[in-house]
Amino acid sequence: MPLTKKKSEEVTFPLSVFETADTKEDLEDWLLSQNPEFIKKMRKARREDILGKGKSWGSLKRELCIK
Repeated sequence: MPLTKKKSEEVTFPLSVFETADTKEDLEDWLLSQNPEFIKKMRKARREDILGKGKSWGSLKRELCIK
């Protein structure tokens, strides 16, 4: 039977980020700010918003069946 390698699930933060973060959400925000794909998606969303291509909160709520 072949051996399988287990993926390591480690996240590395600069010590200064870890020391100044007040919450887990602060660390998540920092991680997202370092993710090029996330930045790309947010820039695209911002461009679309500026051009008026965004959706209203009401239409999103109806589309996603949120009350």
